[in-house]
Amino acid sequence: MKVKEIPSNERPRERLENYGPSNLSTSDLLAIILSSGLKGKNVTELSFELLSKVDSVKDLANLELKELCKVKGIGKAKATTLLAAIELGKRIYLLPDAKKVKLITAEDIFSYSKYLFYGKKQECFYCLYVDKLRNLITAKLLFMGTMDRSSVHPREIFKEAYKVSATGIICIHNHPSGVLLPSPKDIEFTNDLISLGNFHGIYILDHLIVNEHKYYSFAENRNKNN
Repeated sequence: MKVKEIPSNERPRERLENYGPSNLSTSDLLAIILSSGLKGKNVTELSFELLSKVDSVKDLANLELKELCKVKGIGKAKATTLLAAIELGKRIYLLPDAKKVKLITAEDIFSYSKYLFYGKKQECFYCLYVDKLRNLITAKLLFMGTMDRSSVHPREIFKEAYKVSATGIICIHNHPSGVLLPSPKDIEFTNDLISLGNFHGIYILDHLIVNEHKYYSFAENRNKNN
């Protein structure tokens, strides 16, 4: 059945107008974003096929451009539109207002940074740059992949601090495995950064290891990491 053959009041766009977006199914929302299907497959069928590729709607956040384009009927235009819609939703509902972000405690840091790692299956290393009152200036993704000492160079960490006139740096990375305890490499790397920060006068205030629900703070466990 083609979309135009569906009763007008049952089409996804019309249902949104009549009932509001919260009353639409996930496939209906996807159909609106994808906009059109292809010959022999309407947009609703295309949205069902896309959903069949993931275990849950949350997993859509993990799909990359190349993976989406492998689905017949989803080219770069549709894929980029969908990825943009997902990212916009994350920022609207998960990203705090940077103008109001003050990072005093490890809990503050975790509450702010959770959105950065939402749905991530790769290890990501961010630095949060703050002023002398620990107000957030900016957050910078410095690495994505398998982290080791050669992957994240201290030069890049401190270069950005000078760019934005930061007086403090908070490092944060995720362990996709969910295990929060730091590895010996994590401890060595953090201690080296602290020494460099003391030398430069741009201090490493904390380093958090996170999963989607909890965190490990080097500052809170300082005595254990020396």
